Formats: sequence, structure tokens, C-alpha cells
Amino acid sequence: MQKVFYLASCSTCQRIIKDLQLDTKFDLHDIKANKISGDELEQMKNLAGSYETLFSRRSMKYRPMGLHLKQLSEDDYKNLILEEYTFLKRPVVVDGDFISVGNAPKDIEKLAQHLGQ
Repeated sequence: MQKVFYLASCSTCQRIIKDLQLDTKFDLHDIKANKISGDELEQMKNLAGSYETLFSRRSMKYRPMGLHLKQLSEDDYKNLILEEYTFLKRPVVVDGDFISVGNAPKDIEKLAQHLGQ
């Protein structure tokens, strides 16, 4: 799979896609317009190591839902990501057996190195 899971309305995602020219090399998957399938999420989890790695605590719904007060399991993380797109840390770039999750500078640097940039 060669895909970028992103949010079209996210300026950070748009900047990363533009800067690394991801739109010319990967299929773009807007997670708001097209929900993530269980199979896609499972593939991402296998590459990332856990659903927690893919989970964004920065989501606007994290605190209002009281999730910061709960001890979440892997199944909780999985179900939350599947039911609410904002819980996926983004962008997620999958290139075969390589995955990049999130927009931290170290993660973007690792992605750029993987792409030979």
C-alpha cells in the first residue's frame, strides 16, 4: 500500500504533502470524506506497532469525551479511531512496509529520508 491518510482541511497536512510532493507518489485518502476501513487501520497498526501510536490525544474531542480520565485499551484506541476520524494522528504515510505517523519534525525528517529527499 502506498497511501497518505490526511485531513484535507488541515493546513499542516497540506504543507507536508506539498513540501514532500506526496501527491505525485501516493494515493491520497482524506479521512473525513472517506472513513478508514478496519483493514486499513489494521495494516497501519501492524506497521506502527500499536493503535495507541496512531491515536491523537490532540483531537478536539479527547477532553470533552473525558478520555483523559480513562485508562484506554488497544481495543478502545482502535474503536475510537474507527468511529471518529479526528482521533487518527496525521498525516499517516504508508509506503509498503514503512510507516510515518504524525507531523513532529523528527517524523517528517524520517519520512523525507525514506523518500530520498
